[in-house]
Amino acid sequence: MRAGDTVRRPLGPHSPLVHAVLRHLEDVGFGGAPRYLGLDEQGREVLTYIHGEVAGRPHPAWLADDSRLASVARLLRAYDDAMAGFAPSARLLRTVTPPDLPGMPPEPEEPPEFIGHQDITPENVVFRGGEAVALIDFDLARPATRVDEVLNLCIHWAPLSPEQDRSEPLRGVDAVVRTRLAADAYGLDEEARTRFVPTAIRRTKRSWHLMRHRAQTLGGGWARMWEDGVGEKILRRLAWLEAEGQRISAVLRG
Repeated sequence: MRAGDTVRRPLGPHSPLVHAVLRHLEDVGFGGAPRYLGLDEQGREVLTYIHGEVAGRPHPAWLADDSRLASVARLLRAYDDAMAGFAPSARLLRTVTPPDLPGMPPEPEEPPEFIGHQDITPENVVFRGGEAVALIDFDLARPATRVDEVLNLCIHWAPLSPEQDRSEPLRGVDAVVRTRLAADAYGLDEEARTRFVPTAIRRTKRSWHLMRHRAQTLGGGWARMWEDGVGEKILRRLAWLEAEGQRISAVLRG
């Protein structure tokens, strides 16, 4: 909830890690994130409000603008670079460690490189003058690699999904070409590009299990998303990635 030049949000198990991330970003001078100001009298976290343009729903036509996508990738790279020196405690990491669920594939073998944002939806990027200037909503921040971060961005912005599951402005765009554009703007190296498709497939399979688990154990919005068919959408994304994977890899390697 916005209150003047601040935003008030309820706390959750993830909040201690989020607050540590935001303090670190302030300490290193990264300007593309809200500042954590403490708690209010109702026990809600208080963040600075970042002025600018955010994509609401229905999504605006500019979601398909290649220049906007490239600017999001550059902002994400700046964020990830700023997080490279942050070493959270094991206590903080336990709050965001996913459960080991029956039938769920293991994590990719590559060790995490930093705490990634991991929720680069159009609603979580602030623009000014058509340029991405800030990331908001760090509730899903967790250990990640650079491949994980570019993958998460491309799921929402390329988008890595079949036509039926895309928002209107992104229907008809070439998601594979936009994935290459994002990887280039981010500066993803050649070795990481070879891991992109295998990581995308592994992460999508894990996502189905994790979403079902959250729906069953946490209820609320997670249960509503599951009832609305998010599980089926994840499976359709998996099928799309498996069908397009060879082309994605070839285009990424150029």
